[in-house]
Amino acid sequence: MAGYTYTTLKQAIQDYTDNQETTFVSHLDDFIRNAEERILKMIPLEVFRKNADTTVNANAKYVAKPTDWLFTYSLSFKPSGGGKKFLLNKDVNFIQDYWPDDTQTGEPTYYADFDVDNLIICPTTDATYTAEMHYYYRPTSLVDDVSGSTWISQNAGPALLFACLSDAYTFIKGEPDLIQVYEQKFQEAIQNLGVFAQAEGIDFLRRTSA
Repeated sequence: MAGYTYTTLKQAIQDYTDNQETTFVSHLDDFIRNAEERILKMIPLEVFRKNADTTVNANAKYVAKPTDWLFTYSLSFKPSGGGKKFLLNKDVNFIQDYWPDDTQTGEPTYYADFDVDNLIICPTTDATYTAEMHYYYRPTSLVDDVSGSTWISQNAGPALLFACLSDAYTFIKGEPDLIQVYEQKFQEAIQNLGVFAQAEGIDFLRRTSA
């Protein structure tokens, strides 16, 4: 099954469901976004890893997450003496117990996921640092991509289509047996994508260690 563009995927959903009804068509973008989200959350693909630098001022205990953040792989600081120091990932309770007085400062050693917008660090920064976050990000949706094509639409076409169809048939209250068929096809496509992701991860490690 070939990849899809925004236009061909919307048409495929309508063709498979044999549904051109106005309300149904108005929800096609929702089906696509939901499908993309399922794929991103089930298969952490190496292609959606990236680094972002940010300046963390003195007396700070939080590091803002990028707007496209999904989860953090690592957080490092660049000490004034040079080099790179990787902070250790801990639970928020550990952070708050280890460093109860956030007015006391030092060179950061630990971090934790605090809320939807921030990571919490400790000790509270004693100086201005450059922090580097390596994280898994949410790519631009096919719905919003001006090119009309994305990595997922071109390389995970079956998973994207069958996730859309499962959602679409649920929306129109289609036959449960058919919904189950599409859901099964989605799971099979995800498994195949997982095999690809594992191989891609091995290649990624080889490239970065070369």
